[in-house]
Amino acid sequence: MLVLLGFAMIAVFMVLIMTKKLTPVLALIIVPTVFGLFAGAGLGIGDMVLDAMKSMTSTAALLMFAIIYFGLMIDVGLFDPLVRFILRKLGNDPAKVVLGTAILAAAVSLDGDGSTTFILTTAAMLPIYLRLKMSPVVLTCVAGLANGTMNILPWGGPTARAATALKLDVNDVFVPMIPSLIAGLVVVLVFSWLLGLQERNRLRATAPEIWGMPDSAEAFSAEPFDGGTSGSAGGTSRRGSGSGAAPVPATGGPAGLSPEGSSVAVLERTGTLVEGTVDDRDSAMADTALDPNRKTLRPKLQWFNLGLTVCVMVMLVADLVPLPFVFMVGSAIALLVNFPKVKDQGAQLIAHAPSIVAVVSMVMAAAVLTGVLKGTGMVEAMSAWLVQIIPTSMGPFMAVITGVLSIPMTFFMSNDAFYFGVLPVLSETAAHYGISAAEMARASITGQPFHLQSPLVPAILLLVSLAKVDLGDHHKKVLWRTAVISLVMLGVGMLTGAIGIG
Repeated sequence: MLVLLGFAMIAVFMVLIMTKKLTPVLALIIVPTVFGLFAGAGLGIGDMVLDAMKSMTSTAALLMFAIIYFGLMIDVGLFDPLVRFILRKLGNDPAKVVLGTAILAAAVSLDGDGSTTFILTTAAMLPIYLRLKMSPVVLTCVAGLANGTMNILPWGGPTARAATALKLDVNDVFVPMIPSLIAGLVVVLVFSWLLGLQERNRLRATAPEIWGMPDSAEAFSAEPFDGGTSGSAGGTSRRGSGSGAAPVPATGGPAGLSPEGSSVAVLERTGTLVEGTVDDRDSAMADTALDPNRKTLRPKLQWFNLGLTVCVMVMLVADLVPLPFVFMVGSAIALLVNFPKVKDQGAQLIAHAPSIVAVVSMVMAAAVLTGVLKGTGMVEAMSAWLVQIIPTSMGPFMAVITGVLSIPMTFFMSNDAFYFGVLPVLSETAAHYGISAAEMARASITGQPFHLQSPLVPAILLLVSLAKVDLGDHHKKVLWRTAVISLVMLGVGMLTGAIGIG
C-alpha cells in the first residue's frame, strides 16, 4: 500500500505542475498532505513536516541572502561589463548565446555548488536573453543540463556520498568516470546548439518583417560591437521608427547615436530586436536588469563591489564558515556601502522580496513532500519493493540496473536517501554476482543530471525563480534531455569498463 501511495503521490504531483493545474508551492503542500493522511499519518503529519523543515532552514537562509546579495550586485552594475563582454564574443546569434550559456554554466559548476552556478549564470545571461527576446526556459534548461552533468565531481556531493556509503576512496569512483563526464558534456553542448538553432528559427518566424527570412546565421551579427558595419546583403541594417522599419546605412549609426555606439538593435515601440549592435543608451535595456539609466548604478564603487564579491566567492569555496552566514555578512556590507541611507536600504530589500518569497516558500513547501515520504515510510517501502522485483536472472546486470534506477529514484528522493538507504542494499545484492562496490557506486552517479531537476533540489527552485520560469515549463524541456545524458554517461561507463557486467 505504501509503495502504491508513494508512486501515486509523485505521479499526481508531477502531472499537476506540468499541466499547470497547481503552482509548485501549492502542489508540494496539498498533494503530500492528502496522500500522507491516506497513509495513516494522522495528526503526526505535522511533526513529520517540521522535522524535515528543520534540515532545510539553513538552505532557505542561504538562498534568501544569496538572492539579496547577487540582486544588489546586479542593481549596482557589477555584472554589466561581463554581459557586454559576452555579447561581444557571442554576438546576437541565439545559437551562439545558448551555447555560451552552457559553457559558462559548466565552467562555474566547477565550484561544486549548484546555487552559485545558477545565480551567476542567470545574472550574466538572463539580460541577454531578454534583450534578444529569447525564451528564459532555454536558459534554465541549458544551465540545468550543464550543472547536472558536472554534479558528479568529487566535491559536488553525490560521488562523495556513494563512496562513503560503500566505504570506497572517492578517486576510485570518480576517475574511471571521467570519459563518461566528457561524453555527457559533449551531449550538453549538442543539445544547447540545437536549442539555439530552434530559438533562431523561432525569432525568424515570429518577426519575419524584422529579421527577414535568412537561410543561414549570416543574418545574425556575430560581432555586435563592430561599429555598425554588420548589415544585410543589401549593405543596410534596419531600425524601427514610427510605424515601420526604415533602412539605415550600415556604415553609420542611427540618428541620435555616435558611430561608436553602432546601430540600434531594437524597434523602439515593440522592443523586437533586429540586426545590429548593443549600445548603452539603447532603449531596449530599459526593460532589463542592465538598464544603463537605472538609479541604483554605483560606478564609483565598481572595484569595491568586485573585491567584495571575490571575497564572498573565496569564502564559499574555502568553506571556512557556514555559507548562509557568508551571504548574510556580504549582503549587509553591500547594502551599507552602496546604499548608506536607511530608506534606500529598505527599498532594495523590498525590490528583491518577490524573488525571495518565491524561492524560500518553495523550499519550505518541499519539506512537506520529503517529510511525508520519510515519516510515513514510503521511501523505505518503495526502495525495498524495487530491490525485490529485480529477477535473479538479472543479477549480473545489477550495475546497469542501478544506473537506470538512479535516474527516477534520485529525482523522487534525496541523494542521502538513495545513497545511504538504497545503494548499500543494491550493492550487497550485486556482490553475489561478482560486481564490485566501486562499479555500483559509479553506476549510481549517472542519474545526477536528472536528479538536479527535481523539485526537491533547492538550487533548481532558485534557478527557475531567478529566471521567472514556471517549473512545469522547465521540466517539459529539460527532463527527457537529462535522461538521455544520464543514459549516455551510463553507456560510456560500460564501454570503458568503469561499469561492468557480472
